[in-house]
Amino acid sequence: MELNFIEIVLLLIGVSLLFLAGGIDSRINRIDNSTKGFKYTLDQISKQVDLPENPINKELRQLLNEGDDVKAIKRARETLGLSLLEAKKYVDALKFEGK
Repeated sequence: MELNFIEIVLLLIGVSLLFLAGGIDSRINRIDNSTKGFKYTLDQISKQVDLPENPINKELRQLLNEGDDVKAIKRARETLGLSLLEAKKYVDALKFEGK
């Protein structure tokens, strides 16, 4: 099987894109881990200086107690400017913090 110039170039581009995608994924994971580290640090600082809890948490807990998890997630997204996944994690943390 003989490859012509165009096929070789396309093959090289494809391989390069695979390596590039792996590098991007790795960078995203590092950023995600850094973000988790920053969040942990901020949580520790807020506990030490006794910062008041975010006022929206009371409303979110009320919605959770009423069994309206979806509405709580929606409120968290609107109020805190979170993505759907971030809001779900935030609400889940409130839901399970006392258990």
